[in-house]
Amino acid sequence: MMLLLVAVGAYLLGSVPFGLVLTKMAGLGDIRTMGSGNIGATNVLRTGRKDLALATLLLDSGKGAIAVLIARILTDSDPLFAAVAGAAAFLGHCFPLYLKFKGGKGVATYLGTLLAFWPFSILIAAACWIGTAAIFRISSLAALVTAVAMPFVYLGGGKGILFFGVAFMTLVIFVRHRPNIERLLKGTEPKIGKKDEKKEPAAS
Repeated sequence: MMLLLVAVGAYLLGSVPFGLVLTKMAGLGDIRTMGSGNIGATNVLRTGRKDLALATLLLDSGKGAIAVLIARILTDSDPLFAAVAGAAAFLGHCFPLYLKFKGGKGVATYLGTLLAFWPFSILIAAACWIGTAAIFRISSLAALVTAVAMPFVYLGGGKGILFFGVAFMTLVIFVRHRPNIERLLKGTEPKIGKKDEKKEPAAS
């Protein structure tokens, strides 16, 4: 029963669409009709509001971290509960109840979950993301490279059940980035910082 309660609570927390809430509060309208149509920080950045993009990144990351930390407190740091809480918050962001299950790509929430799982791993994730983004200036590519690397980091670190949580989230990230992968192969994926006023035909 406790595992179910942790999963449901984490999912509901993860479902809060901070990118949409912040852009509406700022008078920018519905972020889902702009740029890629995504509710995450990268698309918020396309509005030209770096402050809102940063706030979205921090809040979306916080959903994953807080869910895991609460699970640890309630269960005396049981790794199974931590893994379930992180994965549930991540799924909440990707498939939010409040937006009829049409959410974001989950990268920020994934990173927040990694931070709470194993703080050292976020340093490696940050290095992967920043390095790839600096070279190619493509957010989705940086996210995919980071996602591929992390299960190996957790496996090498002997993190047991947490490895399975990370591997599961990595798989979902690739599924959620399918349109981005198609555009990457075609060379049409937008660069970081590109400002778009209208929604692209293939929403991400």
